[in-house]
Amino acid sequence: MKIRAYTKDNERLNERQSARVFFFTAPPSTHVRSLCVGEPDSRSTSRGFCNFRLLHSGLQGISERMAGEEHEHFRTGELAADAFAMMLIGALLKKKDIIDENGKKCLADLCINVVIPCNIFKSCLIELDAGVIKSCAMLFVSAVVMQLLCLALNRFLFDRYDARRKKVLQYCTIVPMSGFLGNPIVEGIYNEVGVLYTSIFLIPMRIVMWSVGTTYFVAGETVEKKKLIKNVLTHPCLVAIYLGLLCMVTQVQLPSVILNTVKYIGNCNSALTMFIVGTILTDAPLKSIVSRDTVKFSLLRLALLPAAALGVGLLLHLEPTALGVSVLMTGMPAGATAAIFAAKYGSDASFAARNVVFTTLLSMLTLPLWVYAVG
Repeated sequence: MKIRAYTKDNERLNERQSARVFFFTAPPSTHVRSLCVGEPDSRSTSRGFCNFRLLHSGLQGISERMAGEEHEHFRTGELAADAFAMMLIGALLKKKDIIDENGKKCLADLCINVVIPCNIFKSCLIELDAGVIKSCAMLFVSAVVMQLLCLALNRFLFDRYDARRKKVLQYCTIVPMSGFLGNPIVEGIYNEVGVLYTSIFLIPMRIVMWSVGTTYFVAGETVEKKKLIKNVLTHPCLVAIYLGLLCMVTQVQLPSVILNTVKYIGNCNSALTMFIVGTILTDAPLKSIVSRDTVKFSLLRLALLPAAALGVGLLLHLEPTALGVSVLMTGMPAGATAAIFAAKYGSDASFAARNVVFTTLLSMLTLPLWVYAVG
């Protein structure tokens, strides 16, 4: 049996090249017009051979897409492993007292006030695109819906708990660890546009965090509305969004010294934030973190809420990257600030730390699964 393949220019390939075409091992640049199995004759350009060529092209395209998907899934696993390795380094630094409580606070302040805002601003330095603007708008709507859902759940879901633990669970429901853990993971998967989408998705969360979130812990105390509004409007991450969107809309050309400084600082985001998360892992002994309450809350935080976000995103027809950001940000572990607020306002700080640590460790398994689920 002889195999002959013909290019678009009607040039016949040699036997070795034709065999590679037949067994789908030819390079993608090989444009085959027709394929003949047997003795070539005038029928080599017939409909049947053209259909065989189309079948070949389709199978080759499917093979390439499958290879790309396998690469992305492998990349996600790599990112999870890298993040966990940096967390372990942070935990070791805390155990060795290289990073004490004051150092931990300084790192957190540095990330929140400088590094993460620079990373957000850097993500906005892209060409203005109508598709990106539309995705940002729909993503914002999705985030508002999810915050409203969380607030509704908080009205009845934790009533059986005592007041000190109820406050912690309510706060952890509306505030995930999206800033510290979410930004570097999304950047690794979706690059700079993922960071932009993340910053947009987190706007409603930051507003609820500094308004309703704080009232959970200071119930019964007088809260200054002007101070709350100021905290929301002047939060460094939100200021970075204002400035970044302004630069994106106007397409202003910033001096290279500003661009390079912002990029260099923003590139520190992954390592520093993972170190901070690692120091949080030492706040509660591993033997004490697994309990009925922490497992039940982890199911809500890491499975049910991101599943709801997936449903909302599909209903709003979010494009794939925006949908992935929505699900991943909602599926992040409990926010690290829960333990800080709980200690400051006399709630159950130990219970808060256990929930933060357990959901963080468990998220190293659930986040890759959600990445696989959203494709």
